[in-house]
Amino acid sequence: MGMYKRRNEGAEQPSMLGPLKLRLPFVHYKIELPDWIQGAILCVVPMGVTAIMMDVLGIPFEIAIAFVIINNFLYLLHTHFGDPSIAGWITAGIPLYVGFLTGFPEGEARILALIALQLTIAVIFLVMGLFKGADVLVKKLPTSLKAGILLGAGFAAIYGEFAATGRVWTMPITILVGAALGFFMMFSKTAEPLRQKYSAFRYMAQFGIAIPFFLAYVFGILIGEVSAPNLSWSFVPLPIGEILSNYSVFGIGFPSFDYFVKAFPLGVAAYIIAFGDILVVSSILKKADEVRTDEKVVFSPSRNSIIVSIRNFIEGLFMPYLPLSGPQWTAGQVLVVNRYMNNSRKQVDSYWGGATGIFWGMSIALMLGPVVSFFQPGINIGMALTMMIQGYLCGYLAMEILKDHSNLERGIAIIIGAVLATKGAAWGLGIGIVLWLLLEKQWVLSQPVTSNKDAESSI
Repeated sequence: MGMYKRRNEGAEQPSMLGPLKLRLPFVHYKIELPDWIQGAILCVVPMGVTAIMMDVLGIPFEIAIAFVIINNFLYLLHTHFGDPSIAGWITAGIPLYVGFLTGFPEGEARILALIALQLTIAVIFLVMGLFKGADVLVKKLPTSLKAGILLGAGFAAIYGEFAATGRVWTMPITILVGAALGFFMMFSKTAEPLRQKYSAFRYMAQFGIAIPFFLAYVFGILIGEVSAPNLSWSFVPLPIGEILSNYSVFGIGFPSFDYFVKAFPLGVAAYIIAFGDILVVSSILKKADEVRTDEKVVFSPSRNSIIVSIRNFIEGLFMPYLPLSGPQWTAGQVLVVNRYMNNSRKQVDSYWGGATGIFWGMSIALMLGPVVSFFQPGINIGMALTMMIQGYLCGYLAMEILKDHSNLERGIAIIIGAVLATKGAAWGLGIGIVLWLLLEKQWVLSQPVTSNKDAESSI
């Protein structure tokens, strides 16, 4: 148990350094072993992005997995400095980032473009965090534009997996079986009664796509679509020198202004997508506070945005990371919050033990050669499942946003989504703004119709 315990029911967990709210394991909270184990199992999720980085950026697996490990440790900035968010990528925009980067020549140009994009995101989050402009931007943005960006991200995610060169066709039976299991466990009408009736199914379902991935991975090996793993029994190396020399601004230089101009529209689109995660984590933690009245868990969008900005600045300068750094990983957030809410203080003393433990478990697992080498042949499966589910969620959220809006807004959103998915964020946002100005913006006020009888009586 930690040295410092909250004395009053409903109080915040003790911390250090005043407004920085620094909390340390063993000092301010105890280690929650179940969350460490869950994090270790789910290490396969971030490993999935190595396939995209290898393909788009042309970097070797050893460098890609090093990027993943460093990024995972940066997640701990949130929970160590008072932000309860289980941080993650700006996942829904990954197909858009890929489309943006493939517009540049292979090699150094793509690295410079990614640096420009990530530093642009860092500046946007910093400004929004310091001046609390997030609400203003999102509230003022037309609904058709918000929904269109989400639709575009959803279209791009699904299309990217099923295109002629998509991951599905590298191991079709394995990936489609995994997708069927994943969608069934997460979204089917049958799954909820099964969760209520069978504790074993409820336990498996809480791991999100980890169980469907593992079952599909084993199945793929058995039918010969997936290579058997070649286990390595060493620690995963972190070639910091090579990363700084070949991928950082200190090795390849700072991007020219032209890169930032091209990255800006996509940066805005990525921020709008990410802001949805801020709303989600705020809602989830509010519910947790209502259930666990013994502890107050405070979520500040400004603090979250500033830490997200710091992560993007660090990565943009030292190791540009293709999925970018975002406010929240929804699946991990739900895992931690559900365990916290469904146990008393005696079983789970503080939220912070689980929130920090999930990433300690995951980050340490990613450094273990046997774990990484075991899952390496299946990284395409993990990423394909992630993108399909992300596409589903983006489409669902876009439809939800448009539920009570006009057919005009729905039509504009579809056009924006289609253009954004096929031509990129600059075209999608540009056409969306033009359509809003031409179709939604009412430039001339309607005049009341005057009948002939009224006109005659006024003479």
